[in-house]
Amino acid sequence: MTGSLIMKTCFVFALVSSCGAAPVSDNLVVLVKSTVSVHFGNDTMLPCWLNPPQNAEGLEVRWYRNGNFDSPIMLYRAKKFQNVSQESSYRGRISFGLKDSASGGLKEGDVSLKLENARLQDVGDYSCYVSSDQGYDSATISLSVTNTGTPPLLSVVWLEDNMVNVSCESGGWYPEPSLRWMDQKQDLSAKKSNDSSGFMSVHSWLLVSRPSEVSCSVGTSDKDTKEAKVRLENISTPGKESGSSAGGWVAFALLLIAVLAGLGMFFFKNKHKYPIFGKSGCDQVDGRKDKEDDQTDERQKLLQGGTQLTAFSKYYENVTLDQTVHEYLKIKDCRLRDVPV
Repeated sequence: MTGSLIMKTCFVFALVSSCGAAPVSDNLVVLVKSTVSVHFGNDTMLPCWLNPPQNAEGLEVRWYRNGNFDSPIMLYRAKKFQNVSQESSYRGRISFGLKDSASGGLKEGDVSLKLENARLQDVGDYSCYVSSDQGYDSATISLSVTNTGTPPLLSVVWLEDNMVNVSCESGGWYPEPSLRWMDQKQDLSAKKSNDSSGFMSVHSWLLVSRPSEVSCSVGTSDKDTKEAKVRLENISTPGKESGSSAGGWVAFALLLIAVLAGLGMFFFKNKHKYPIFGKSGCDQVDGRKDKEDDQTDERQKLLQGGTQLTAFSKYYENVTLDQTVHEYLKIKDCRLRDVPV
């Protein structure tokens, strides 16, 4: 008796479970594509359609995220969109779309969701719910958003004992990227962090003791990977770099001294042509003017003196002097001179 009761209970439970898993109406089955991936900032389509195909213009179509039935991102009812209950972050970015180029849209049961300008916040599960007077059904799609980061940046620091520290970093990735050192036997962990926008950065470093080629690759998948390489033998050591740098500064100083010396000699030899270290232009003009005025005065004095001499010449007389008459005077070369005392 007890065994028969248990069997009946199990049968009823199985029947209820099977009814709950099946669509309410055999004529209303919702089908979707299980997963969709989109690159950050691009548009994408979340395919959802009825099987068998039927006109969905008079049906209720509800798209909602992560089980939030009462907060739909899109609600279509009575042949129009109900924007009052729509989630604000999706306004202007969603609409009905076509699952493929051959689709006939709502008239043929295509209730696919078109999402524009995908963001990192759009990642998650999306439920496509369709209902009519005869029943309802729903299905869920998983959406992932990806973003390709920057090429890896390799930095090299030379240490003592010919050791080299090589670091690799890259940012702007989503989801979490993986970093891999090529041709390295040691297993190195990478440091990962998120920026304010939600994108991820990754950083790692290693030590190498002999010249070689080091390669670092970063990516979220084999198809989305960026790589960078560096040849350590082409990089000079700090000692060599310091020596070459000091030699360069010495050569520059010598060249500068030679140029300044040459300019000094040139202006010294040509100072009358380039009086840049003498008087100013105004002083020179004033000096020339003063000199011209002095010369004019002298000429006027000479002219006046010449007129007087002409007048005096009318009354001149020849005088013969005795060369010995005065002990303090003497005549030489027809000129009267003083005798030194």
